[in-house]
Amino acid sequence: RTPHMLYSLSKSFTSTAVGIAAAEGKLSVDDTVLKWFPEDAPKEPSPNLRGMRVRDLLRMNTGQTSEAPMGLTEDSAMRARTWVQRFLAHPVPYKPGTHFLYNTPATYMLSAIVQKATGETVLDYLEPRLFTPLGIARPTWGTSPEGVSLGGYGLNVRTEDIARFGQLLLQKGVWNGRQLVPTAWVEEATRLQTSNGSNPQSDWDQGYGYQFWRSRHGYRGDGAFGQFMLVLPEQDAVVAITSGTGDMGRVMHLVWEKLLPAMQPAALPEDATAQGEQRTLQARLAGLTVRAPRGRATSPLASRVSGRWYELAENERGVRAVSLDLGGRAPALVVRTTTGETRTPIGVGAWVRGPVRWGGGIERQPSAPAQPAIATNGAWTADSVFTLRLLAPETPFYSTMTFTFTGDRLLLDSQQNVGFGPTKRPRLEGTRARSTSAAR
Repeated sequence: RTPHMLYSLSKSFTSTAVGIAAAEGKLSVDDTVLKWFPEDAPKEPSPNLRGMRVRDLLRMNTGQTSEAPMGLTEDSAMRARTWVQRFLAHPVPYKPGTHFLYNTPATYMLSAIVQKATGETVLDYLEPRLFTPLGIARPTWGTSPEGVSLGGYGLNVRTEDIARFGQLLLQKGVWNGRQLVPTAWVEEATRLQTSNGSNPQSDWDQGYGYQFWRSRHGYRGDGAFGQFMLVLPEQDAVVAITSGTGDMGRVMHLVWEKLLPAMQPAALPEDATAQGEQRTLQARLAGLTVRAPRGRATSPLASRVSGRWYELAENERGVRAVSLDLGGRAPALVVRTTTGETRTPIGVGAWVRGPVRWGGGIERQPSAPAQPAIATNGAWTADSVFTLRLLAPETPFYSTMTFTFTGDRLLLDSQQNVGFGPTKRPRLEGTRARSTSAAR
Protein backbone atom coordinates (compact mmCIF):
# COMPACT_ATOMS: atom_id res chain seq x y z
CA ARG A 1 0.00 0.00 0.00
CA THR A 2 2.85 2.31 -0.86
CA PRO A 3 2.26 5.33 -3.13
CA HIS A 4 4.11 5.03 -6.39
CA MET A 5 5.47 7.46 -8.94
CA LEU A 6 3.30 7.16 -12.08
CA TYR A 7 5.30 9.25 -14.54
CA SER A 8 3.27 9.58 -17.77
CA LEU A 9 0.38 7.49 -16.49
CA SER A 10 -0.46 10.84 -14.84
CA LYS A 11 -1.54 12.06 -18.29
CA SER A 12 -4.68 9.91 -18.27
CA PHE A 13 -5.79 11.51 -14.98
CA THR A 14 -5.22 14.98 -16.45
CA SER A 15 -7.33 14.03 -19.47
CA THR A 16 -10.11 12.96 -17.12
CA ALA A 17 -9.97 16.33 -15.36
CA VAL A 18 -10.44 18.01 -18.74
CA GLY A 19 -13.44 15.79 -19.49
CA ILE A 20 -15.11 16.56 -16.16
CA ALA A 21 -14.46 20.30 -16.54
CA ALA A 22 -15.92 20.22 -20.05
CA ALA A 23 -19.03 18.46 -18.74
CA GLU A 24 -19.38 21.18 -16.10
CA GLY A 25 -19.24 23.84 -18.80
CA LYS A 26 -15.89 25.21 -17.59
CA LEU A 27 -14.15 24.71 -20.94
CA SER A 28 -14.51 23.14 -24.37
CA VAL A 29 -12.14 20.88 -26.28
CA ASP A 30 -12.66 23.22 -29.23
CA ASP A 31 -11.39 26.24 -27.30
CA THR A 32 -8.20 27.68 -28.72
CA VAL A 33 -5.25 27.48 -26.39
CA LEU A 34 -4.64 31.22 -26.69
CA LYS A 35 -8.17 31.90 -25.43
CA TRP A 36 -6.94 30.88 -21.99
CA PHE A 37 -3.59 32.66 -22.08
CA PRO A 38 -3.86 35.84 -24.17
CA GLU A 39 -1.48 37.64 -21.83
CA ASP A 40 1.22 34.96 -22.31
CA ALA A 41 1.10 34.78 -26.11
CA PRO A 42 3.99 35.98 -28.29
CA LYS A 43 3.56 39.47 -29.71
CA GLU A 44 2.80 38.05 -33.14
CA PRO A 45 1.43 34.50 -32.77
CA SER A 46 1.80 32.35 -35.84
CA PRO A 47 -1.36 31.17 -37.64
CA ASN A 48 -0.66 27.65 -36.46
CA LEU A 49 -0.39 28.72 -32.83
CA ARG A 50 -3.59 30.73 -33.12
CA GLY A 51 -5.32 27.64 -34.51
CA MET A 52 -4.15 25.24 -31.78
CA ARG A 53 -7.07 23.89 -29.74
CA VAL A 54 -7.50 22.02 -26.46
CA ARG A 55 -8.40 18.99 -28.59
CA ASP A 56 -4.95 19.16 -30.22
CA LEU A 57 -3.25 19.14 -26.82
CA LEU A 58 -5.30 16.11 -25.78
CA ARG A 59 -4.37 14.01 -28.81
CA MET A 60 -0.72 15.12 -29.00
CA ASN A 61 -1.32 16.88 -32.29
CA THR A 62 -0.11 20.39 -31.50
CA GLY A 63 1.82 20.81 -34.75
CA GLN A 64 5.13 21.03 -32.90
CA THR A 65 8.10 18.87 -33.85
CA SER A 66 9.87 19.00 -30.50
CA GLU A 67 8.95 19.58 -26.89
CA ALA A 68 9.11 23.05 -25.37
CA PRO A 69 11.90 23.33 -22.77
CA MET A 70 10.25 23.00 -19.38
CA GLY A 71 12.10 22.65 -16.09
CA LEU A 72 15.75 23.57 -15.78
CA THR A 73 17.40 25.27 -18.72
CA GLU A 74 20.68 27.06 -19.37
CA ASP A 75 18.91 29.68 -21.49
CA SER A 76 18.66 32.75 -19.26
CA ALA A 77 15.91 34.29 -21.38
CA MET A 78 13.91 31.08 -21.16
CA ARG A 79 14.39 30.89 -17.40
CA ALA A 80 12.66 34.23 -17.06
CA ARG A 81 9.51 32.85 -18.70
CA THR A 82 6.75 30.83 -17.11
CA TRP A 83 6.20 27.29 -18.37
CA VAL A 84 3.08 28.43 -20.24
CA GLN A 85 5.05 31.21 -21.94
CA ARG A 86 7.76 28.74 -22.93
CA PHE A 87 5.21 26.47 -24.56
CA LEU A 88 3.53 29.28 -26.46
CA ALA A 89 6.90 30.61 -27.65
CA HIS A 90 7.89 27.20 -29.05
CA PRO A 91 7.68 26.87 -32.87
CA VAL A 92 4.55 25.29 -34.39
CA PRO A 93 5.67 24.42 -37.95
CA TYR A 94 2.70 22.18 -38.77
CA LYS A 95 -0.98 22.88 -38.76
CA PRO A 96 -2.37 21.54 -35.46
CA GLY A 97 -4.13 18.25 -35.96
CA THR A 98 -1.81 17.04 -38.73
CA HIS A 99 1.36 15.92 -36.93
CA PHE A 100 1.60 13.51 -33.96
CA LEU A 101 4.30 14.19 -31.36
CA TYR A 102 4.22 12.64 -27.90
CA ASN A 103 4.45 15.90 -26.03
CA THR A 104 4.54 16.10 -22.22
CA PRO A 105 4.49 19.94 -22.20
CA ALA A 106 1.16 19.71 -24.05
CA THR A 107 -0.27 17.83 -21.08
CA TYR A 108 1.08 20.50 -18.76
CA MET A 109 -0.89 23.02 -20.80
CA LEU A 110 -4.04 20.96 -20.24
CA SER A 111 -3.36 21.11 -16.51
CA ALA A 112 -2.82 24.87 -16.70
CA ILE A 113 -6.07 25.31 -18.65
CA VAL A 114 -8.05 23.31 -16.08
CA GLN A 115 -6.56 25.48 -13.34
CA LYS A 116 -7.37 28.66 -15.24
CA ALA A 117 -10.94 27.46 -15.92
CA THR A 118 -11.74 26.15 -12.44
CA GLY A 119 -9.51 28.14 -10.11
CA GLU A 120 -8.06 24.91 -8.71
CA THR A 121 -5.07 22.74 -9.50
CA VAL A 122 -5.88 19.47 -11.24
CA LEU A 123 -5.03 17.69 -7.98
CA ASP A 124 -7.50 19.77 -5.94
CA TYR A 125 -10.12 19.73 -8.68
CA LEU A 126 -10.08 15.92 -8.92
CA GLU A 127 -10.08 15.37 -5.15
CA PRO A 128 -13.88 15.50 -4.60
CA ARG A 129 -14.80 14.49 -8.15
CA LEU A 130 -12.56 11.45 -8.65
CA PHE A 131 -10.06 10.63 -5.91
CA THR A 132 -12.38 10.63 -2.88
CA PRO A 133 -15.23 8.70 -4.57
CA LEU A 134 -12.74 6.06 -5.75
CA GLY A 135 -11.13 5.77 -2.32
CA ILE A 136 -7.79 7.11 -3.55
CA ALA A 137 -6.30 8.45 -0.33
CA ARG A 138 -3.63 11.13 -0.09
CA PRO A 139 -2.61 11.46 -3.74
CA THR A 140 0.24 13.89 -4.36
CA TRP A 141 1.19 15.72 -7.53
CA GLY A 142 4.31 17.76 -8.22
CA THR A 143 3.90 21.33 -9.41
CA SER A 144 5.69 23.81 -11.65
CA PRO A 145 7.28 26.97 -10.21
CA GLU A 146 3.95 28.68 -10.97
CA GLY A 147 2.03 26.23 -8.75
CA VAL A 148 0.39 24.26 -11.57
CA SER A 149 0.10 20.47 -11.28
CA LEU A 150 2.67 18.99 -13.67
CA GLY A 151 -0.06 17.19 -15.59
CA GLY A 152 2.08 14.98 -17.80
CA TYR A 153 3.86 13.35 -14.86
CA GLY A 154 4.32 13.79 -11.12
CA LEU A 155 1.20 12.05 -9.76
CA ASN A 156 1.78 9.55 -6.95
CA VAL A 157 -0.88 7.01 -5.95
CA ARG A 158 -0.95 3.34 -4.95
CA THR A 159 -0.99 0.45 -7.40
CA GLU A 160 -4.53 -0.47 -6.34
CA ASP A 161 -5.57 3.12 -7.05
CA ILE A 162 -4.50 2.62 -10.66
CA ALA A 163 -6.74 -0.45 -10.76
CA ARG A 164 -9.67 1.55 -9.34
CA PHE A 165 -9.24 4.22 -12.01
CA GLY A 166 -9.08 1.56 -14.72
CA GLN A 167 -12.20 -0.12 -13.37
CA LEU A 168 -14.03 3.23 -13.45
CA LEU A 169 -13.13 3.59 -17.13
CA LEU A 170 -14.14 0.01 -17.83
CA GLN A 171 -17.54 0.84 -16.28
CA LYS A 172 -17.88 3.88 -18.58
CA GLY A 173 -17.34 6.37 -15.76
CA VAL A 174 -19.77 4.84 -13.25
CA TRP A 175 -18.68 3.99 -9.69
CA ASN A 176 -21.06 2.59 -7.08
CA GLY A 177 -23.99 3.73 -9.17
CA ARG A 178 -22.69 7.28 -9.52
CA GLN A 179 -21.59 8.79 -12.85
CA LEU A 180 -18.19 10.33 -11.98
CA VAL A 181 -17.03 10.82 -15.57
CA PRO A 182 -19.40 11.23 -18.53
CA THR A 183 -19.75 8.02 -20.54
CA ALA A 184 -19.35 9.99 -23.76
CA TRP A 185 -16.02 11.36 -22.54
CA VAL A 186 -14.67 7.93 -21.60
CA GLU A 187 -15.59 6.62 -25.06
CA GLU A 188 -14.16 9.62 -26.87
CA ALA A 189 -10.96 9.81 -24.82
CA THR A 190 -10.10 6.12 -25.18
CA ARG A 191 -10.88 5.59 -28.85
CA LEU A 192 -8.47 6.24 -31.72
CA GLN A 193 -7.97 9.99 -32.17
CA THR A 194 -4.58 10.02 -33.87
CA SER A 195 -2.79 7.44 -36.02
CA ASN A 196 0.87 7.08 -35.14
CA GLY A 197 2.20 3.99 -36.90
CA SER A 198 1.35 0.84 -38.84
CA ASN A 199 3.17 -2.04 -37.14
CA PRO A 200 0.44 -4.46 -35.97
CA GLN A 201 2.87 -6.09 -33.51
CA SER A 202 3.77 -2.87 -31.69
CA ASP A 203 1.70 -1.56 -28.80
CA TRP A 204 2.99 1.92 -29.64
CA ASP A 205 1.66 1.83 -33.21
CA GLN A 206 -2.02 1.32 -32.44
CA GLY A 207 -2.90 5.00 -32.24
CA TYR A 208 -3.53 7.54 -29.51
CA GLY A 209 -6.67 8.92 -27.87
CA TYR A 210 -7.01 11.80 -25.44
CA GLN A 211 -3.93 11.06 -23.29
CA PHE A 212 -4.57 7.31 -23.60
CA TRP A 213 -2.64 4.85 -25.77
CA ARG A 214 -4.46 2.33 -27.88
CA SER A 215 -2.99 -1.17 -27.39
CA ARG A 216 -3.05 -4.38 -29.36
CA HIS A 217 -5.66 -5.34 -26.79
CA GLY A 218 -7.83 -2.56 -25.41
CA TYR A 219 -6.28 0.71 -24.33
CA ARG A 220 -3.98 1.93 -21.61
CA GLY A 221 -2.30 4.67 -19.66
CA ASP A 222 1.40 4.07 -19.10
CA GLY A 223 4.42 5.69 -17.52
CA ALA A 224 8.19 5.41 -17.77
CA PHE A 225 9.88 2.25 -16.52
CA GLY A 226 6.73 0.15 -16.45
CA GLN A 227 3.77 1.88 -14.80
CA PHE A 228 0.66 0.47 -16.46
CA MET A 229 -3.11 0.68 -16.44
CA LEU A 230 -4.26 -1.85 -19.04
CA VAL A 231 -8.00 -1.71 -19.73
CA LEU A 232 -9.38 -4.69 -21.66
CA PRO A 233 -13.08 -4.09 -22.47
CA GLU A 234 -13.51 -7.33 -24.42
CA GLN A 235 -12.29 -9.33 -21.43
CA ASP A 236 -14.00 -7.08 -18.85
CA ALA A 237 -10.63 -6.79 -17.11
CA VAL A 238 -8.12 -4.27 -15.80
CA VAL A 239 -4.45 -4.96 -15.13
CA ALA A 240 -2.50 -2.50 -12.94
CA ILE A 241 1.29 -2.73 -12.78
CA THR A 242 3.98 -0.64 -11.12
CA SER A 243 7.54 -1.69 -11.85
CA GLY A 244 11.06 -0.63 -12.71
CA THR A 245 12.03 -2.00 -16.10
CA GLY A 246 13.81 -0.78 -19.19
CA ASP A 247 11.68 -2.95 -21.49
CA MET A 248 8.07 -1.83 -21.17
CA GLY A 249 7.03 -3.71 -24.28
CA ARG A 250 8.12 -6.98 -22.70
CA VAL A 251 5.85 -6.35 -19.71
CA MET A 252 2.82 -5.92 -21.97
CA HIS A 253 3.82 -8.94 -24.03
CA LEU A 254 3.83 -11.06 -20.87
CA VAL A 255 0.29 -9.93 -20.09
CA TRP A 256 -0.85 -10.79 -23.62
CA GLU A 257 1.03 -14.10 -23.58
CA LYS A 258 0.28 -15.34 -20.05
CA LEU A 259 -2.83 -13.64 -18.69
CA LEU A 260 -4.97 -12.89 -21.72
CA PRO A 261 -5.37 -16.52 -22.90
CA ALA A 262 -6.63 -17.53 -19.44
CA MET A 263 -9.41 -14.94 -19.44
CA GLN A 264 -12.86 -16.31 -20.28
CA PRO A 265 -16.02 -14.53 -21.47
CA ALA A 266 -17.99 -15.82 -18.46
CA ALA A 267 -17.25 -16.43 -14.80
CA LEU A 268 -15.59 -19.78 -14.10
CA PRO A 269 -17.43 -22.38 -12.02
CA GLU A 270 -16.33 -22.95 -8.45
CA ASP A 271 -13.28 -25.17 -8.28
CA ALA A 272 -11.98 -26.33 -4.90
CA THR A 273 -8.59 -27.22 -6.37
CA ALA A 274 -8.21 -23.81 -7.97
CA GLN A 275 -9.24 -22.10 -4.73
CA GLY A 276 -6.52 -23.99 -2.90
CA GLU A 277 -3.98 -22.93 -5.50
CA GLN A 278 -5.18 -19.36 -5.11
CA ARG A 279 -4.53 -19.48 -1.36
CA THR A 280 -1.07 -20.86 -2.06
CA LEU A 281 -0.44 -18.04 -4.52
CA GLN A 282 -1.68 -15.43 -2.02
CA ALA A 283 0.65 -16.82 0.64
CA ARG A 284 3.55 -16.75 -1.77
CA LEU A 285 2.81 -13.18 -2.80
CA ALA A 286 2.56 -12.11 0.85
CA GLY A 287 6.03 -13.52 1.47
CA LEU A 288 7.78 -11.89 -1.47
CA THR A 289 10.79 -9.72 -0.68
CA VAL A 290 13.14 -7.62 -2.77
CA ARG A 291 16.36 -9.42 -3.54
CA ALA A 292 19.26 -8.28 -1.42
CA PRO A 293 22.98 -8.72 -2.13
CA ARG A 294 24.04 -12.29 -1.34
CA GLY A 295 26.94 -12.51 1.04
CA ARG A 296 28.01 -12.48 4.68
CA ALA A 297 27.25 -10.08 7.49
CA THR A 298 30.94 -9.55 8.19
CA SER A 299 34.41 -10.06 6.77
CA PRO A 300 37.99 -10.26 8.11
CA LEU A 301 38.40 -6.74 6.67
CA ALA A 302 35.28 -5.29 8.27
CA SER A 303 36.84 -4.07 11.52
CA ARG A 304 39.76 -2.46 9.66
CA VAL A 305 37.64 -0.36 7.30
CA SER A 306 34.65 0.37 9.52
CA GLY A 307 34.52 4.04 10.45
CA ARG A 308 37.51 4.88 8.26
CA TRP A 309 37.24 7.87 5.96
CA TYR A 310 38.25 7.62 2.32
CA GLU A 311 38.93 10.87 0.50
CA LEU A 312 37.77 10.84 -3.10
CA ALA A 313 39.24 12.52 -6.12
CA GLU A 314 37.27 15.51 -7.39
CA ASN A 315 34.15 14.34 -9.19
CA GLU A 316 31.00 15.74 -10.82
CA ARG A 317 28.81 14.32 -8.05
CA GLY A 318 30.50 16.52 -5.48
CA VAL A 319 31.35 13.61 -3.16
CA ARG A 320 34.44 14.42 -1.11
CA ALA A 321 34.70 11.49 1.28
CA VAL A 322 32.81 8.36 2.34
CA SER A 323 32.85 6.10 5.34
CA LEU A 324 31.12 2.80 6.12
CA ASP A 325 30.27 2.69 9.80
CA LEU A 326 29.61 -1.00 10.35
CA GLY A 327 30.17 -1.12 14.09
CA GLY A 328 27.54 -0.88 16.80
CA ARG A 329 23.80 -1.33 16.47
CA ALA A 330 23.18 1.30 13.78
CA PRO A 331 25.34 0.70 10.69
CA ALA A 332 25.40 3.65 8.33
CA LEU A 333 26.82 5.05 5.13
CA VAL A 334 28.32 8.45 5.89
CA VAL A 335 28.97 10.78 2.97
CA ARG A 336 30.63 14.19 2.86
CA THR A 337 29.75 16.29 -0.15
CA THR A 338 30.33 19.89 -1.14
CA THR A 339 27.10 20.78 0.70
CA GLY A 340 27.60 18.91 3.98
CA GLU A 341 27.56 15.51 5.64
CA THR A 342 24.79 12.90 5.55
CA ARG A 343 24.34 9.68 7.50
CA THR A 344 22.11 7.03 5.88
CA PRO A 345 21.20 4.04 8.07
CA ILE A 346 21.93 0.77 6.28
CA GLY A 347 20.81 -2.77 6.88
CA VAL A 348 23.33 -5.59 6.96
CA GLY A 349 21.58 -8.81 6.05
CA ALA A 350 18.16 -7.17 6.49
CA TRP A 351 16.24 -4.28 4.98
CA VAL A 352 16.27 -1.02 6.92
CA ARG A 353 13.88 1.72 5.87
CA GLY A 354 14.16 5.44 6.50
CA PRO A 355 14.28 8.85 4.85
CA VAL A 356 16.68 9.51 2.01
CA ARG A 357 19.95 10.98 3.18
CA TRP A 358 22.19 10.01 0.30
CA GLY A 359 20.75 7.60 -2.22
CA GLY A 360 23.59 6.95 -4.62
CA GLY A 361 21.74 8.58 -7.50
CA ILE A 362 18.10 7.99 -6.52
CA GLU A 363 17.92 10.76 -3.96
CA ARG A 364 16.63 13.39 -6.37
CA GLN A 365 13.49 12.74 -8.38
CA PRO A 366 12.04 15.88 -10.01
CA SER A 367 8.54 14.42 -10.35
CA ALA A 368 8.21 13.69 -6.63
CA PRO A 369 6.69 16.50 -4.54
CA ALA A 370 8.66 15.23 -1.53
CA GLN A 371 11.75 13.14 -1.03
CA PRO A 372 10.82 9.44 -1.12
CA ALA A 373 11.66 6.94 1.54
CA ILE A 374 14.57 4.58 1.01
CA ALA A 375 15.36 1.03 2.08
CA THR A 376 18.88 -0.35 2.27
CA ASN A 377 20.47 -3.77 2.59
CA GLY A 378 24.13 -4.72 2.33
CA ALA A 379 26.46 -7.68 2.61
CA TRP A 380 30.10 -8.62 2.18
CA THR A 381 30.02 -10.29 -1.22
CA ALA A 382 33.77 -11.01 -0.99
CA ASP A 383 36.39 -10.53 1.73
CA SER A 384 37.27 -7.08 0.38
CA VAL A 385 33.95 -6.13 -1.25
CA PHE A 386 30.90 -4.68 0.50
CA THR A 387 27.82 -4.42 -1.75
CA LEU A 388 24.97 -2.12 -0.77
CA ARG A 389 21.55 -1.94 -2.40
CA LEU A 390 19.49 1.23 -1.98
CA LEU A 391 15.84 0.91 -2.95
CA ALA A 392 13.31 3.75 -3.26
CA PRO A 393 10.04 1.77 -2.98
CA GLU A 394 7.86 4.72 -4.01
CA THR A 395 9.71 4.93 -7.33
CA PRO A 396 10.91 2.51 -10.04
CA PHE A 397 14.51 2.94 -8.90
CA TYR A 398 17.17 1.15 -6.95
CA SER A 399 20.92 1.60 -6.90
CA THR A 400 23.67 -0.91 -6.25
CA MET A 401 26.91 0.42 -4.75
CA THR A 402 30.03 -1.69 -4.57
CA PHE A 403 32.86 -0.75 -2.17
CA THR A 404 36.11 -2.52 -3.04
CA PHE A 405 38.91 -2.09 -0.50
CA THR A 406 42.53 -2.64 -1.57
CA GLY A 407 45.12 -1.61 0.97
CA ASP A 408 44.55 2.10 1.60
CA ARG A 409 42.48 2.50 -1.57
CA LEU A 410 38.75 2.41 -2.17
CA LEU A 411 37.04 1.82 -5.49
CA LEU A 412 33.38 2.85 -5.43
CA ASP A 413 31.15 1.68 -8.26
CA SER A 414 27.48 2.63 -8.53
CA GLN A 415 24.76 1.54 -10.92
CA GLN A 416 21.04 2.24 -11.13
CA ASN A 417 18.54 -0.30 -12.46
CA VAL A 418 16.88 2.08 -14.94
CA GLY A 419 17.20 5.72 -15.91
CA PHE A 420 16.61 8.31 -18.62
CA GLY A 421 20.35 8.36 -19.29
CA PRO A 422 23.35 6.13 -18.48
CA THR A 423 22.59 3.89 -15.52
CA LYS A 424 26.21 3.22 -14.62
CA ARG A 425 27.99 6.03 -12.80
CA PRO A 426 31.69 6.78 -13.31
CA ARG A 427 33.87 4.97 -10.80
CA LEU A 428 34.98 7.01 -7.79
CA GLU A 429 38.47 6.32 -6.41
CA GLY A 430 39.50 7.18 -2.89
CA THR A 431 42.44 7.02 -0.52
CA ARG A 432 42.24 6.37 3.19
CA ALA A 433 42.36 9.64 5.12
CA ARG A 434 45.07 9.99 7.76
CA SER A 435 42.58 11.41 10.25
CA THR A 436 38.90 12.24 10.60
CA SER A 437 39.60 15.95 10.26
CA ALA A 438 41.61 15.37 7.08
CA ALA A 439 38.50 14.18 5.30
CA ARG A 440 36.55 17.38 5.96
